[in-house]
Amino acid sequence: MHGADFILAINLVVAGLIAVSFMAVAVHDRPRAAARWIALAYFVGMANPLLEFAIASFGNHAWMIVLSFAVILAAMAILNVGIARKYEVAVPWLSMGLVFAGSVAACYLILDMPRQSFTRMMIYQAPYFAMQAIGVGIIGQTKSRRLVDNVLMAILSGSALQFLSKPFFSQITGGTGASPKDYLNTGYAMVSQSLGTVFAIAVALGLLVVLVRDALSDATERSHTDMLSGLLNRGGFEARAAHAIQEAERVGLPVSLVISDLDHFKSVNDTYGHACGDRVIVEFATFLRSAVAEHHLAGRIGGEEFAVLLPATNLVAARLFAEGARSTFATTAIEGLPAKKRVTASFGVAESTPGETITDLLRRADKALYLAKESGRDCVKIAPRPDHRSKVDGPGAAVSV
Repeated sequence: MHGADFILAINLVVAGLIAVSFMAVAVHDRPRAAARWIALAYFVGMANPLLEFAIASFGNHAWMIVLSFAVILAAMAILNVGIARKYEVAVPWLSMGLVFAGSVAACYLILDMPRQSFTRMMIYQAPYFAMQAIGVGIIGQTKSRRLVDNVLMAILSGSALQFLSKPFFSQITGGTGASPKDYLNTGYAMVSQSLGTVFAIAVALGLLVVLVRDALSDATERSHTDMLSGLLNRGGFEARAAHAIQEAERVGLPVSLVISDLDHFKSVNDTYGHACGDRVIVEFATFLRSAVAEHHLAGRIGGEEFAVLLPATNLVAARLFAEGARSTFATTAIEGLPAKKRVTASFGVAESTPGETITDLLRRADKALYLAKESGRDCVKIAPRPDHRSKVDGPGAAVSV
């Protein structure tokens, strides 16, 4: 077996292993289609080494050469579909279809040109470059790219450029051989097949890293999310709130915390059933989600207790937010309750001070909430600053609104 034969065999095995790897990812990531498309791309790509062997063994049949060309181009197009699905970008079906159809026709038309022709080589390799460049463009459309996404885009760019480099390597290494059978004995075949293997593995590893990163991110998100309300759970809220407080303190911005508790929630469960109580939880969570801005944090930190962290918000603005939430929710009709039945909520508000942790801030806001409960519910109370003086309302354990 010649060196190029050996590399073709390696390409076949590598493509198969990569395809199986992505199928394994797809089994554990059913909601996303990206891994399935990528696996399909490498399965299709496995046909290329087989066709290369067949061409070298059975002769220079035009249809086999065009089919070998079309198979690898189709695999690239399918890979682009997987990339588009992963990055939630519209699949460029039209551009890929035009590249594919035009390139297959061009491949057939250049078969009568001399194999050693630089022009023939460039026409043959340019479509691969174009199809891979489309994949680079798909990732480039993503605004929220991170380091690993940029690395993947760089790998795809390198892979695209290596196709344009092959005509030059052909000239340097002595050409592609007088026939397909001679091709496998050339230095160019070694270079070409080796480059293809290296970039196929690099692209696959890059895509695997991206998919695994997203899977881990989803797992973390699920572990930080309350399943009933869809808001952050207590652990997720405290972790993100701690970071937000540190960041606000670093840039010198205020940050406030609003804690709320649904009034007489036990009686809702006892009177109307737990299913109705769950609807109240969901309704209040939906209301909070619509009321907060994108940079705010909302979480369900207890059975019927919720918290909202308001970065870049002082105590005055946080109090107004709480009062608006209280009065608006108190008029909201909830499915499953009698038409005239309304559920109210009590609120405690605190503004963070330098050096204060999320635990300290929660403790102070919770004291204000406790006073709101003790004061008849359906009201807002302000926690004093640690020096026992509220910067808004003066001295006291907590301040009524």
